[in-house]
Amino acid sequence: MLAPVVCLVADAAQAEPRQIWQTVWRWRNLELIWNTLALGVAVLGMTTFIAIPVAWLTTRSDLPFKRLFTVALILPLAVPGYLIAYTLLSISGQYGAAFVLTGVPLPRIDGFLGAMVALSLYQLPYLLLNLRATLLDLDCGLEEIAQSLGHRPWHAFFTVVLPQLRPALYAGWLLVALHVINDFGVVSLMGYPTLSFALYQKLEVLDGVGASWVALILLVAAGSLIGIEWWLLRRLRLYRVGTAVPAVAGVVALGIWRWPAMVFLLFLFVGSLFVPLATICYWATQADYGVLWLQLQTALMHSVGVGLPAAVAAVALAAPIAYLARRYSSKRSLFLERFAFVGYAVPPLAFALGLVVATLAFARPLYQTVFILVYAYSLHFLAEAVAPLRAALFRASPRVEEAARSLGHGQLSTLVRVTLPLLRPGLVAAVSLVLLSCIKELPLTLVLAPPDFETLSTQVWKNTEDIRYAEAAPFAILILVVASVSVFVLLRIERSP
Repeated sequence: MLAPVVCLVADAAQAEPRQIWQTVWRWRNLELIWNTLALGVAVLGMTTFIAIPVAWLTTRSDLPFKRLFTVALILPLAVPGYLIAYTLLSISGQYGAAFVLTGVPLPRIDGFLGAMVALSLYQLPYLLLNLRATLLDLDCGLEEIAQSLGHRPWHAFFTVVLPQLRPALYAGWLLVALHVINDFGVVSLMGYPTLSFALYQKLEVLDGVGASWVALILLVAAGSLIGIEWWLLRRLRLYRVGTAVPAVAGVVALGIWRWPAMVFLLFLFVGSLFVPLATICYWATQADYGVLWLQLQTALMHSVGVGLPAAVAAVALAAPIAYLARRYSSKRSLFLERFAFVGYAVPPLAFALGLVVATLAFARPLYQTVFILVYAYSLHFLAEAVAPLRAALFRASPRVEEAARSLGHGQLSTLVRVTLPLLRPGLVAAVSLVLLSCIKELPLTLVLAPPDFETLSTQVWKNTEDIRYAEAAPFAILILVVASVSVFVLLRIERSP
């Protein structure tokens, strides 16, 4: 996990001081940092402005079809951000679907505005899920006391409920901010220069020193965000002092506001899921499948052929980590579990660049091979494999394993005949999650894949960048099909006893 990061730092440190000064202290870098910061603040503001009322409406109100709205607004999580960017670009402008169908072009949605809208729609479920979970489990006694003292419901919400949502907001903001500074697909298609976009451009022109230092800036930014979140939470205490039973929130009648609320949620659903699906399906009907059929087969085989081994490898690495942390809990095992999240926190392009440096220095024959791509996928998405396995171990009683040992079974026999069957739902969920992430992954694939090794994600990105929307659509549909299968498997596991 640390090898790419260490090699990246070592490679950057080899440059001469004058070269470092000229590379780092440039006005262009300040502009890129400002662009990245401005985009992050805008996306955080937009997602927060949307997620808080949506979370409240779907948990506290008498809104009809709350379950349906919740699922519909969380489903965009399975749609990669660059597909939403593809939708915005392919529906607007002189070559967009709106102009082709109606003869009236929509204003071009790109640049800062396009990146903000695409990333906000893609990142909204991360914040929404955190807020919903907190609101469903929130002690509403303080809110009732505030209302009994004469505060209006909206004032009680802002002064009592909202402060209790801070842990959920901080966690969601951290995820959203990390995704924004790490994003490459959306900002590159929208033509909005950020640090990640600049890093890829330096890799294209083989500027090793410049790429290494931009990658280090990204690492510092990601570490700073994690440190800020830790600092905000370190002294936060929100638990109840006393033995009273926590109050359960009642359902708030919306009255005449029910219909505006439904229109608001329908508008979000149309913008985040329906329009992307309809646009992709429209362009898919315009594609020449006689020409694309072989490319579709090749891209699908490449995506699954790399993603499936990476998912299995990630689960194989995650299983002993989760088992040690749960069954043999100690400072060392918990540290090992936390360390598994390092690869997920490191920006993908920075991780890829460090892996390139490490490969060229110590294993040159492996450079730009499928093995390196599988290696990068499995380490980068290791955290996604640890979480489901850890959850499965929390539900699996260790008493069953102890009973097997007492009946004469050895460690290996107990592992195969008892532990693994208990972990089967978690194993399947972990493989599905990592496979889905590998299919959607773009930056690692662009940097580390062998020459002419096209996947579904790279085909969507390249065709969209060249304004070939019809050619990109079939590859986008295949990504959505794989994502739907993974989500279906996860839902089936969640409902299974």
